[in-house]
Amino acid sequence: MGKTLYLECYSGISGDMTVAALLDLGADRSVLDRVLKSLKVSGFETKISRVVKSGIDACDFDVVLDKEHENHDHDMEYLHGHHHEGHESNHAHGTGTAQDHHHHEHRGIKEITYIIEHSAMTENAKKIALRIFEILAEAESKAHNVPVDQVHFHEVGAVDSIVDIVSVAVCLDNLDVTEVIVPVLCEGRGTVRCQHGILPIPVPAVANIVSANHLHLKMTEVEGELVTPTGAAIVAAVKTKDKLPETFEIQKIGIGAGKRQYECPGILRAMIISESTEQVKGRDKVKAQTEEFKNPEIRNNPKAENQETKDTIIKMETNIDDCSGEVLGYTMERLMREGARDVSYMPIYMKKNRPAYLLTVLCHPDDRERMEQIIFAETTAIGIRHAIMQRSILHRETDQKKSSFGKVAVKRLQKEQGKVLTLEYDSVAAIARSTGLPFRDVYRSIELELSGKNEKGEETT
Repeated sequence: MGKTLYLECYSGISGDMTVAALLDLGADRSVLDRVLKSLKVSGFETKISRVVKSGIDACDFDVVLDKEHENHDHDMEYLHGHHHEGHESNHAHGTGTAQDHHHHEHRGIKEITYIIEHSAMTENAKKIALRIFEILAEAESKAHNVPVDQVHFHEVGAVDSIVDIVSVAVCLDNLDVTEVIVPVLCEGRGTVRCQHGILPIPVPAVANIVSANHLHLKMTEVEGELVTPTGAAIVAAVKTKDKLPETFEIQKIGIGAGKRQYECPGILRAMIISESTEQVKGRDKVKAQTEEFKNPEIRNNPKAENQETKDTIIKMETNIDDCSGEVLGYTMERLMREGARDVSYMPIYMKKNRPAYLLTVLCHPDDRERMEQIIFAETTAIGIRHAIMQRSILHRETDQKKSSFGKVAVKRLQKEQGKVLTLEYDSVAAIARSTGLPFRDVYRSIELELSGKNEKGEETT
């Protein structure tokens, strides 16, 4: 069973703070080291140590770059009044000796995807890392008004940022974190100097991520940047809830140190938590009574609720007019990301022959309120119908299979005629992105490989 992680972002959040906090929680350093050694990037080493921040012992994660890949922190210099005339020009992008001296590699989402897909990360860790980079790319795309596939990262595509994001994904996967609670991001105020000049806080990338992913932001009186784009993207990618249980137990605490010196402590506190025993018992009792009331077959068959092939879901429907396809597409994406089992919409005609859409969402009963909040926030819906439904489910298992493209995630479905193998979309999509091949060609090729047949349907040896 997966763990629940609570991130306390009262001093903001950044990539290195998150890695340090997760390592302090017990993420296996040897696993992380093995993955980092497999990355097709060079010019770095990592340093893990203990530091004291505002009298609090904390873990510090540092990516140490060689001179060729060194990424100077202009923000730090500006914030603390150490800016020197002509410093920016020494790191400007163009031709000349300065460019040759401090080489900044520009990587787009395609290059970064290749690096991640050809690493020793698990499929789950790869999925987390790619999602973080996708969110960053979307934010940068909006900030600079360029297509996502044309975004070339500077700070984000630098070696240290890649290492931070990959490390976060590996540590979350290693700790078996499946739920992440982040109630609020605390941000500073003022301005910050970066590659593009002097920018207001929050910087455009952070503001775009907060807006697009409906994160809760709290502005503080601290002078300086507390939330980095990488930190905001991490939260947007992994957050599943924004409210803590009414009562809970703390299983373990990790403290990650930030690099910058502000009025606040400069730490990220991460906790593995669980609901209090009494609260779990009370909720389970209410749930059992509710299910028994709504489902007579459970009352008459005590074993029915334990059958693996049965499940209870909520079906939600709403008629939506005056809403664009783009809005519905984004709504579908967000609903799925927040835990919906399935989402669909289809064109309909309402009273007075008004064209509209019927939006249908399937979700777990515990997720109904969150799904409703998303629908009301993202669409023009003014009412939502819902019904409790029983469904029959085929027994299924997940596995990894070898292919000419590398390992691919598959699902085994148990049917009367035997087991049926299907490919997992995310795994095939990742291969298509990294190779540049069409999705359907990759899918078909792997499908034939696993079935032991060629393109003509003939058995292969």
